[in-house]
Amino acid sequence: MAQPAHQLWLVTAFLCSAPVAAFAHANTDSVADTALVEPAKIVDCTLENGDTAQCAAYEVKYLPDTLEIGPFCPATLDDVGGIWDWDGENAGLYRIDGAFLSMLSDMGYTFYDENGVVNMFDIRVEGPEADHECISASLDSEVKMTLLIPVKPVMADAPQQLGTVSKVGIGLDGVPIFSDAPSVLDRSHMPALDTCGGHVDPGGWYHWHTTATDIDTVYSNEDVAASCENVTQDPSAQFAYAFDGFAIYGSREANGSEPVGLDQCGGHVDAETGIYHYHASDTFPNLPSCLVGVVAKDNFSTTASAGIGSKNAQGGPGGRRPDLTAIAAKLGVATGDLRSAIKAEGGPGANLAQVAERLGISASKLQAAFPRRP
Repeated sequence: MAQPAHQLWLVTAFLCSAPVAAFAHANTDSVADTALVEPAKIVDCTLENGDTAQCAAYEVKYLPDTLEIGPFCPATLDDVGGIWDWDGENAGLYRIDGAFLSMLSDMGYTFYDENGVVNMFDIRVEGPEADHECISASLDSEVKMTLLIPVKPVMADAPQQLGTVSKVGIGLDGVPIFSDAPSVLDRSHMPALDTCGGHVDPGGWYHWHTTATDIDTVYSNEDVAASCENVTQDPSAQFAYAFDGFAIYGSREANGSEPVGLDQCGGHVDAETGIYHYHASDTFPNLPSCLVGVVAKDNFSTTASAGIGSKNAQGGPGGRRPDLTAIAAKLGVATGDLRSAIKAEGGPGANLAQVAERLGISASKLQAAFPRRP
């Protein structure tokens, strides 16, 4: 049963005075070292309500050192990829395989060619060539992100609803978390997730769209033939901190019991500690649907040239990417030749001098044609 809104806001004073359990609120030891570019620190920050505060600042890598990712889309109809939450006819969570893609084709969304090869494109370097393609994004090891989490959470006047690709928080593994990925119905293309519920942003860094440490509970509940092999599953474990500073746990309490009295955002106050926290649900996406606390201003930034948090201000799959057609026109070469040269030299991050040599132009001319990285 949801906790009444007036009761939720009345616990604010108690939250501020209650004893803090381990990992109850974010600190410099909260995020795994394997994800950090440099040690975490406590910095002055400003909350969105204008209050001055202190935040834990985490500068994280494009991918933690020990995290395995993928697969996302399958190469052919005979292969099996990750997962997708389909919101059209026959809506539900599916494993991305031949049966699912054939079902979409019957509805007019054909993601494969006559040979059963799945259409896909790397959003970091190219655009789609077919009406419906799987979106992939190659990693960029140079990209870094900085996230700010308040160390003393403050309740907001009203919950902040989370829409598509809204900022949710940071995993204890150092991976950023965002709400639902864009719908195929809106974008025509599919930014597939792997079976742990993450994928690579157009900026070249990996992020979650689920509570990855409890995603197998969702598969069991929704009868999906999948499991997360890359992240240890524990429904009672803490998974993350939301951007408002409150912890996110799996679908069970620390003692294994089912949480009670959850509010509209999926959280409640712990009966023993008096500290508010969120819980994952057993349906997809198993993340909070809203945030009850106040987040810090400018709480997510990245050095990436595209995607969520970039200076181009383009969020999510479908964010800004190099327009190879426009670049090719500037260079006086065919778009297909430019795309082929980039792929031949390793795709994103390719040595531009080598790409230029393949095209028979100068490296300086090629560099000048591409948009500058921020």
